[in-house]
Amino acid sequence: MFITAEGVEGCGKTTILKMVYEKLVNDGYNCLLTREPGGVKISEQIRQIILNKENTELDDRSEALLFAASRRQLLVQKIYPALKENKIVLCDRYVDSSLAYQGGGKKLGVQNVLNINLFATDHTLPDLTLLFDIDPRLGLERINDNKNREVNRLDLEKIDFYNRVRETFLDLAKKYTERYVIIDASKNIEEVFNNTYKIVKDRIDGNR
Repeated sequence: MFITAEGVEGCGKTTILKMVYEKLVNDGYNCLLTREPGGVKISEQIRQIILNKENTELDDRSEALLFAASRRQLLVQKIYPALKENKIVLCDRYVDSSLAYQGGGKKLGVQNVLNINLFATDHTLPDLTLLFDIDPRLGLERINDNKNREVNRLDLEKIDFYNRVRETFLDLAKKYTERYVIIDASKNIEEVFNNTYKIVKDRIDGNR
């Protein structure tokens, strides 16, 4: 299975996904945990370009293409081989992030960004997408409170940008109901984890 986690900044998806991964491994499941942009050497190098706060002149279309290139490399080097070995792949962000951030947030158009990514991914979409939904203001407050979190170029956008991102994610959830599950990320971490793990385990067991 290919499972992805999505959401606006500060939604907690990275922490929860790591907890889910550790619990699945402890329960005897064969899993791979990875992230976007990054996950393999070349993709991590592209990540540094995209998220570098000094790269303020990076064009929005160039940004979308860089995300797609990073995504392709991760698929080829890591995700496809893991799926062939029947592993459960957990990925922190994937195509839907580009649709929400560049398509909606940067106003490039969801369909335009989708077209780039269908080419890059050879139409590979997740079996399950976990959308950790939260009011962007609360998410940004969490980031500001977390002194250990790296602040990157995408964290410097204004609140209107993040509102568009969230709205696009919710629109995608309505469109792709067969793979999307919305999780209330405003609750405490233990409750969010328990809800998420139940959703993931039920879907995995249902696919057996």
